[in-house]
Amino acid sequence: MEKIVEQGLLYDFYGPLLTRHQQKIYQRLVYDDLSLNEIAEAEGISRQAVHDLVRRCTAQMQKYEELLGMIRRFETIRSDADALENMAGEDTDLPALRERIRQQARIIKKDLE
Repeated sequence: MEKIVEQGLLYDFYGPLLTRHQQKIYQRLVYDDLSLNEIAEAEGISRQAVHDLVRRCTAQMQKYEELLGMIRRFETIRSDADALENMAGEDTDLPALRERIRQQARIIKKDLE
């Protein structure tokens, strides 16, 4: 399951950088949950060709993530937003809450640099 989630995130961020053919095959595997055999049959190519294409695309998108770090930054900012949401639910005096929000805002700004 974790591999599918990783592949989905990679595709969400870097899929547009793949060719149309690569996008089509990758979407069928990750989003349509088709097997390699089902994709191969539908596309008129071998199962091995589908496997190799998916492996190359995944490696290519992982390289993009290493270089650009968009997923890592997204997850960091989402975590920062969760921290803000948790603060809003706490029963804290207003001046202390304001300071904690300011600190969290500084963290978010730093994450965006």
